[in-house]
Amino acid sequence: MTTADEARAASGQSDAALAAPATDSTPNTVDGIAFARLYGEPLFKLPQDLYIPPDALEVFLETFEGPLDLLLYLIRKQNFNVLDIPMAEVTNQYLGYVEQLRKTNLELAAEYLLMAAMLIEIKSRMLLPVKKADTGDEAEDPRAELVRRLLEYEQMKLAAQRLDQLPQLGRDFLRAEVYIEQSITPRFPDVNTDDLRSAWADVIKRAKLVQHHKISREELSVREHMSVILRRLQGARFMEFSELFDTTRGVPVVVVNFIAMLELSRESLIEITQAEPFAPIYVRLAYLPA
Repeated sequence: MTTADEARAASGQSDAALAAPATDSTPNTVDGIAFARLYGEPLFKLPQDLYIPPDALEVFLETFEGPLDLLLYLIRKQNFNVLDIPMAEVTNQYLGYVEQLRKTNLELAAEYLLMAAMLIEIKSRMLLPVKKADTGDEAEDPRAELVRRLLEYEQMKLAAQRLDQLPQLGRDFLRAEVYIEQSITPRFPDVNTDDLRSAWADVIKRAKLVQHHKISREELSVREHMSVILRRLQGARFMEFSELFDTTRGVPVVVVNFIAMLELSRESLIEITQAEPFAPIYVRLAYLPA
């Protein structure tokens, strides 16, 4: 065989080995999905040397919220009368559960040990002969305090269950939320006549509280009023005092007119006379000698 033939034979053997490998490396799976990953690599079947501790799959079927809950569970499960508890049987069952609990969780078992001590004490007192009290009445049942606590706990537990059955937001129903697109055009409320009358009365009331009194300044001349008085007295011999005042023009004119009359009297241009007390007052021009 030549060298070329040997090369072709070796090449053919290597191609056959690649086409049909000695061991099948394809994982034995149906859907090709790994159920776990170990160090990033897919794991399609459990390893043969996997160690599972004996207590790894231990399951607690009943969980209790405390010693009273466990004791009530033992009584109700066996249909015992709460008012006549068989302490021997219930205590043995209770101690069996506490012993099992101590092996797994010592801290949690401490809560149940006090109740266990109480059950043992009641059981011991029931074994002793009953003694009457000093008053002659029968001695109280050692189980009375325990029965009272059990009945109160059962009432609270039933009330809690009834409350839990009520519909709760987020658990039984959800709050409905509806988005309503508001209209762009505003809608104003209607106004009746009573509202308008009340608003108008309020405006009038506020207007009366704020009032303004405008004072206008009028320039009045005393000399001018002196001339007016002299002209009026020239055509009459006497004139009554009140006839010389024009009350229709207001108080300022009357005051200036009175000042003008006083000024004329001071300058001896007029005479103011009266015949007797409370008699009318007259005004006339002063007599001037020739």
